[in-house]
Amino acid sequence: MFDKRITLFMGHYGSGKTFISVNYAIALAKMGKKVSIYDLDIVNPYFRTIDAKKTLEKENVELVVSPYAQTNVDLPAMNAKAYQMLDDKSRCAVADIGGDDRGALALGRFYERIQEENNYDSLFVINKYRPETRDLDGAIEIMKEIEYASKIKFTGIVSNSNLGKETTVDTILSGVEFAKELAGKINLPLKFTGVLKSLASDERIKKIKEILPIDPIKYGDWI
Repeated sequence: MFDKRITLFMGHYGSGKTFISVNYAIALAKMGKKVSIYDLDIVNPYFRTIDAKKTLEKENVELVVSPYAQTNVDLPAMNAKAYQMLDDKSRCAVADIGGDDRGALALGRFYERIQEENNYDSLFVINKYRPETRDLDGAIEIMKEIEYASKIKFTGIVSNSNLGKETTVDTILSGVEFAKELAGKINLPLKFTGVLKSLASDERIKKIKEILPIDPIKYGDWI
């Protein structure tokens, strides 16, 4: 991970794309890189990158969101500054894409230039404990729908299996095995695993090849 200029996070509703995106962008910034995070989620999800605004500013991560973010106006609008993701190649770009195929439509205006630059990862965030992705067939079907809508093929898998406050080490390890099985079936790499920071020091977790420690933040805690 951390080896592409553009990183796109997509997946099923509730998979934890936003938490992964925010923590990934902060990790890049802590490595000394210039980073912008783009909220391209136009489907009005439960948690938005705008809710992490103060934390992102503190970590010197630029946040680009809809002009209607944190208002009561529910419009599928996108900030014109989103094109900076393609134009400013001096910055790493992390994009939080909306749930399933509807949200992936937001990439329709960008996909040609993203593919032309060819310095990106398109990552499928999987939580095996969500109803629609609890089995391989369901997960693969959602992946195909997202790829069709976004016009961008996935390049890897991110395991983010969790049960919120009920998450244990066994929860995570079971999710990793599921993600590995999925990755093997579709011939894509498992890029990394999201792990709650409170569990990241466990010896069994340390054996996982790549992990991204995740802050256990609830809605609005970062504002």
